Amino acid sequence: MDFKKLLAYQKSFELAMSIFEISKSFPKEEIYSLTDQIRRSSRSVSANISEAYRKRVYPKHFISKLTDADAENSETNTWLEFALACQYISSENYSKFSEQGKEIGKLINYMINNPEKFGVKVEQ
Repeated sequence: MDFKKLLAYQKSFELAMSIFEISKSFPKEEIYSLTDQIRRSSRSVSANISEAYRKRVYPKHFISKLTDADAENSETNTWLEFALACQYISSENYSKFSEQGKEIGKLINYMINNPEKFGVKVEQ
């Protein structure tokens, strides 16, 4: 299986692209702060999932990269809270993105808790 077929990867990539699109409307003075941070953290979720999948021969590395993905997912939610508080996004978009992030977090945690279902050889 290719990492691009993982549901967690697909959903995190979709969310990152939605955040990219909406962040185009953020004020220019935010380009090197909030805009950059939210784009980096949201993209990092997918990147870490793909790295984890490629490291599945090493169970501890697999889990480590997935916990990095989960942390980046949480960071993205924090940046979304700032975007909402600064009135750069609507409460509707915040809620939608936040729910997507929660779903992604559940998928990542499923992978962490069930590595054998993703080709990881777990020692007995």
